[in-house]
Amino acid sequence: MYSQNSINDFLYGLKTLDKARLSIILSEKKIKDPSLQKILKIQLELLEKGETDTSLPKHDIIEKASSDIRALFLMSEADLLRHQLIGQDSIIFNKYKKALVLSSSKKNKTITCEILKRILVLISQNEHLIYLYPSFLKTYNDNIYDKFERINYIFLKLNYQFHNSTKSLVYNYKQNLNSIPRKKSYDILRARHYRMIGMNFDIIEKKYDSAYFNHQKSVEIYNKYDFFLTNDESFSSKTNLGIVLNQEKKYEISSKILKEALKTKLRKDKLYNKVLTFKWISNNFEGLQKYDSALFYLKKRNTLNDSLSYLTNSENISYTQTKFETAEKEKQILLEQQKKKRNQNIAIGLGGSLFLGSIITVLIYRNTKRKQHIAEQEREIEIQKTEKLLKEQELSAIDAMISGQEKERQRLANDLHDNLGSTLATVKLHFDHLKNNRDNPKVENIEELYSKTNSLLDEAYQKVRTIAHEKNSGVMAKQGLLPAIKNLAKKASNGNELKIEIQDYGLDERLDNTLEISIFRIIQELITNTIKHANASEIHISLTNHDSLLNIIVEDNGKGFNAKILPEKDGMGLKSIEKRIEHMEGTFEIDSTIDKGTNIIINIPI
Repeated sequence: MYSQNSINDFLYGLKTLDKARLSIILSEKKIKDPSLQKILKIQLELLEKGETDTSLPKHDIIEKASSDIRALFLMSEADLLRHQLIGQDSIIFNKYKKALVLSSSKKNKTITCEILKRILVLISQNEHLIYLYPSFLKTYNDNIYDKFERINYIFLKLNYQFHNSTKSLVYNYKQNLNSIPRKKSYDILRARHYRMIGMNFDIIEKKYDSAYFNHQKSVEIYNKYDFFLTNDESFSSKTNLGIVLNQEKKYEISSKILKEALKTKLRKDKLYNKVLTFKWISNNFEGLQKYDSALFYLKKRNTLNDSLSYLTNSENISYTQTKFETAEKEKQILLEQQKKKRNQNIAIGLGGSLFLGSIITVLIYRNTKRKQHIAEQEREIEIQKTEKLLKEQELSAIDAMISGQEKERQRLANDLHDNLGSTLATVKLHFDHLKNNRDNPKVENIEELYSKTNSLLDEAYQKVRTIAHEKNSGVMAKQGLLPAIKNLAKKASNGNELKIEIQDYGLDERLDNTLEISIFRIIQELITNTIKHANASEIHISLTNHDSLLNIIVEDNGKGFNAKILPEKDGMGLKSIEKRIEHMEGTFEIDSTIDKGTNIIINIPI
C-alpha cells in the first residue's frame, strides 16, 4: 500500500532539495509498500551522497507492482547507472523511455515530469540524440502541473535556444528569473538562471564583469547546499568563474578558483568536465609564463581525457558486442524458420499477392481520402474556435474598459457633488441675498458678505484644481510616478495595522505621462483591493526598470485566495487590471496561497 500524495510530496522535496521534507516522509512510515520505500530511500541517498547502500527490489516483485512503482523503479535503475558507469547512455535512455511509458499510461504528471527532466538532461549531453530534444520538451510542456515546472520548462527551452544560436538571451533569462517567487524552495532555479545569464555575458556579449557577478551569485546559492546531486552544477559555476577571470588575465585568482573546483566529487558521467578545468589551469600558468606548471596540468588533462575515453570505448564495445551476438542468434533462428516454410509459401504467395495487393491499394486510397476529409473538417473547426475566442477576448476587453470608464465618471460625479456642490450652493445663496438687497440702505454687513462670497469662490476654484489633479492620478508634472506611489503608500499606511514598503531600481528618469497614469491606477487599485479584502499587515511593492521592461511585484501577508478563480468585485477588479495590462502588451500573474498571502507579478514593456 502507498499514498499517491506521499509520492508527490517526496518528488517535490527531491526537486526543491528539501532534505527535511524527504526525511519526514520516509520516517513517518506513510509509505507502507517495502519496494516503494527502498526506491525512495535510494533517491534520497543519491541526492545526499551520490551512492547508495540500499539495493533495488527484485524484478519479479516489481513486475507485480503498480505502474507508478514500476516507473519509479526504472527511473531509479537508470539513475544508478548514471552514477556508476560511463558510456551507457543508450541503455539509460531506453530505461527512462520505458519508465515514461508507464507513468504516461497512468497520467501521473508528477512522475512523468521527473522522468522527462532526466531525459532532457541526458539528450543535451549527447549530440547524436539532440534532434529528439524538441519533441521531449513538448511532452514536458504538456505535463506541467505547477509553477516550479513552468519556470523550469522555460529555462530548458532557453537552454536549447542558447546552444543552437549565437544570439544573447540575457533578457529572456532575466525575464524568467523575475517570475521566480522569493521562496527557498525555488533557490535551485535561481542558481541555474544566474549561471546561464553569466554564460551569455561571457560567451556572447563578452561582458566579463557581468558574467563574473552572475556566476558568483550562482556559486553563493550552491554553497548553501551540501548535496552530491548539486555538485556538478556548483562545479560548472566555479569553473565558469575561473574561465571569466582567465579572460580578464587574472591568472592567479583564476587558478585558485579552478583548483578549488577540482576538489568537487562528481558523477562518473560528469568527470569529462574536469578535463576542461585542467586545460584552463594550464592556460593560466602559461599566461603567468610558468611553463613547467602549464605543462604539468596539460599532462593531467590529457591523462584524464585518455582514461575516460578508454572507459567509454570499452563499455560501448562490450554493449555493442552483446547486441551483435544477440542479433546474430535471432537472425540464425529466423533463417531456419524461413527455410522450412519457403517452399510452402511460394505457390500461395504468387497467386494471393496480386489479389491482396489490389485490395490493399483500394483500401489505402479510400483511407487516405477519408483522413484528408477529416483533417480539413478539423482545421475548419479550429479556425472557427480561434475566431470565436479572439472575439470573446476582444469583447471582454471592451467591457472591462467601459466598466473602468463608467466607474471613473461616477467617481468624478461624486467628487463634484460632495466637494464642489455644497460650496457653490452657498455662493448662490449669498449672491441671491446681495441681489435682493443691493439698494436697501438698512441692510448691514454688505462688505462682509462680499468678502465671504469671494472667499467661497476661491475655495470652489481650489476644489476644482484638486479634482483635476486627482483625475490625473496623483502623477503630478513636478512629481512623477515613483514619488506619487510613495506618497500613496505613506497615506495608506496606518501605524502598526498596515505597513506599505516601496522598493525601486532603475526609475531615475520619467516615463511617458500616460503610461505613468496607467501604472499608478493599477497599483492604487491593487493596494485598495488588499486593504479591503486581504486583512494584511504588510504590503511590499517592488518596481524594477531593466532593459526596457518594468517589473512590478506586489506582495502581501494577507489571507490569500484561490488564484485560479479571479474574484469579481465592484470597481476596476483584478480581471479588469489584467485586461489593461494585456492592452499594454504586458504580462500579469497571480501566486496566492490561502492564509499565506498573495504575490502579484506584472511585466510591462516601456
